[in-house]
Amino acid sequence: MKKVALITGGSRGIGLGIAQKLAQQGINLAINGVRPKEDVTEILDTLEAMEVQVAYCQGDIGNAEDRSQIIDQVKSSFGQLNFLVNNAGIAPRQRVDLLDATEESFDHVMNVNLKGAYFLSQAAARWMIEQKEADSESPTAIINIGSIS
Repeated sequence: MKKVALITGGSRGIGLGIAQKLAQQGINLAINGVRPKEDVTEILDTLEAMEVQVAYCQGDIGNAEDRSQIIDQVKSSFGQLNFLVNNAGIAPRQRVDLLDATEESFDHVMNVNLKGAYFLSQAAARWMIEQKEADSESPTAIINIGSIS
């Protein structure tokens, strides 16, 4: 059975590069992003052409309900998760001086960049532990991508 990786922010930039490399290794992909599926169809088709199964898991990882739906979609599409790549990250909508920053802007960035990755990792780790209990040889890893942005 092919391994499965969930990559947040996997439809562009660094996340897409990671997805391409994993696909070259024969790893099935669950690609997460916030854009509508029709906006990433060409990208998904390109990944599928690498002879791996690809599922698009649309959702905002900064939102608890979306995180749950993302994990549920990976479960229904693949039945397993070997690797989580926490790559999604955002910058403030407006880059302003510290004295002008708003709490709303701060919360938005922290919800995606910190809270989202933290609680998505928690959900993935719980599932990975179940998989390890069923098959101790099942490879699992959680990878966090950082940025100086």
